[in-house]
Amino acid sequence: MAKALVLSSGGVDSTTCLALAVDKYGSENVIALSVSYGQKHSKELEASENVANHYNVEHLSIDLAPMFEFSNSSLLQHSDKDIPEESYDEQLKKTNGSPVDTYIPFRNGLFISAAAAIAISKECEVIYYGAHSDDAAGNAYPDCSEAFNNAMNTAVYEGSGKSLKIVAPFIDKNKAEVVRIGKELNVPYELTWSCYEGGEKPCGKCATCIDRKKAFLANDIFID
Repeated sequence: MAKALVLSSGGVDSTTCLALAVDKYGSENVIALSVSYGQKHSKELEASENVANHYNVEHLSIDLAPMFEFSNSSLLQHSDKDIPEESYDEQLKKTNGSPVDTYIPFRNGLFISAAAAIAISKECEVIYYGAHSDDAAGNAYPDCSEAFNNAMNTAVYEGSGKSLKIVAPFIDKNKAEVVRIGKELNVPYELTWSCYEGGEKPCGKCATCIDRKKAFLANDIFID
């Protein structure tokens, strides 16, 4: 039976990806992979584990933090920057189209490459990841763009001996559309964590909190 590996951050998009993969392949044929990258808190890693347990899938985790030790992205433990408390649109006005301050250099490229190595070893045929059009908009996160996805898909397919492909089901969808799909699949969004801060509750002020709330309200979901 074919198998799938899902890059799982414990957030809205990757959890919806996991739901799609389980719906298609069955929980016994799906692997969730979470990545520690030196983030300021462990909440998303805990959420990823909780989501994997909910779907009863194999859960793997790897540490790629050393790859980002030279970055000063505000998401990283060693950074001296505060996480911006404004939307991505507001941040992009200040960057003149450059990636936002929470962008971590080529993070998705590294995540996908690591996932490919594991997926090949685990005899998976696909890697799912949750990039969507809102993240790519305005070059906020260039490694969420359709062009990036196409290039990585070619590299993974060729580099795996044409045995592995990438599936990015939301690459042309916004976050509200992602949540609409997840709602139809009864995704347990109450188990997910999106906030860039690691408090007891989401801060409600960072860009991902703002996007999450808008997407939930657009689908009549009323949780933090």
